Amino acid sequence: MRIYHSESLHKKALGVLAKVEKAEDATAHRAALADVIIELTDAGLEYCFLRPLTLAQAGAFTEQSAALGMAAATRVLASLVRNIIGRMDGEQLLIICGYIRQLTE
Repeated sequence: MRIYHSESLHKKALGVLAKVEKAEDATAHRAALADVIIELTDAGLEYCFLRPLTLAQAGAFTEQSAALGMAAATRVLASLVRNIIGRMDGEQLLIICGYIRQLTE
C-alpha cells in the first residue's frame, strides 16, 4: 500500500532523515525525527481513513466525528512517539530512519 502525502512533507521528511543519518550524534535530532513521524502518521490517517469518508459522502456529522476521534488518537500517538524516540540511541534512530526512507521513496 502506498500513502501519498504533500510534496512539502516529503521534502521535510527527507531533510530530517538526512540530518539524523549524517549527524555525528543522531540523538541530537530526536525531536525533529519524532515530529516528522507524527506528521507522516497524521497524513497517513487522513489519506487512509478521513479522505475515503469524504469520497463516500458519509455526511458532515460522520466526517466531523471521525476527524475529532482521529485528532484525539493522534494526540495520544504523538506523546507515545516522542517518548519512545526520545529514549532511543543513535543506532536505533538510524534503523528507524532507514525504515521511514523506504516508505517515503
